[in-house]
Amino acid sequence: MPALLEISGLNAWYGESHVLHGVDMVVGEGEMITILGRNGVGKTTTLRTITGILRKRQGVIKLAGRDMMQVPLHRTAHHGLGYVPEERGIFATLNVIENLMLPPNVGKGGMSLDEIFELFPNLHERRNSPGTRLSGGEQQMLAIARILRTGVKVLLLDEPTEGLAPVIVQRIGEVLKTLKERGMTVVLVEQNFRFAARVADRFYLMDHGKVVSEFPVGELPDRMDMLHKVLGV
Repeated sequence: MPALLEISGLNAWYGESHVLHGVDMVVGEGEMITILGRNGVGKTTTLRTITGILRKRQGVIKLAGRDMMQVPLHRTAHHGLGYVPEERGIFATLNVIENLMLPPNVGKGGMSLDEIFELFPNLHERRNSPGTRLSGGEQQMLAIARILRTGVKVLLLDEPTEGLAPVIVQRIGEVLKTLKERGMTVVLVEQNFRFAARVADRFYLMDHGKVVSEFPVGELPDRMDMLHKVLGV
């Protein structure tokens, strides 16, 4: 499949602290990849650097051939990158529909409210509820749905299952499968590689700010010993 997101020699810093050390990744159009690794190895930093939230960076980031390193943060989404952070960023005083409608449309192919409510029935039931009254799982669904409405080309998801009940994790897995069937390109940061194995095409394993391994989902059974060692699980 053609490359949609290309990352080469990506370095990043928090102040004087050098946190990413030459990260290389390629994500094909319609592909779902998962970045694995323990806490603190650079997974979230990689997403924040790709989107431009972390500006002290060097390297190459291309989206559909466009150089994204010079794109200002407020224009990143307009070029097709959508980011769902681990903290979700739900507006507490706005209800579900108001949260959904807040971001602008940035491209063709964004989901309508009817499509979103079909994908997330819980949100339809809670459509008039303010963000403060949503459960953690409902907030995660809303954070994902809000980006899907905008029409971005690539969805960056940071730990979408963290701290959620198993039934909600299962539902998010079903949503990701549906997005994959629709041809959505997804970069998923996830510690639960058993969950990720149900949806991912390929894995990138990070350690100490570097990619230490890359492999397709079909090789996962043969990599279990290495994953247990690196992930400490």
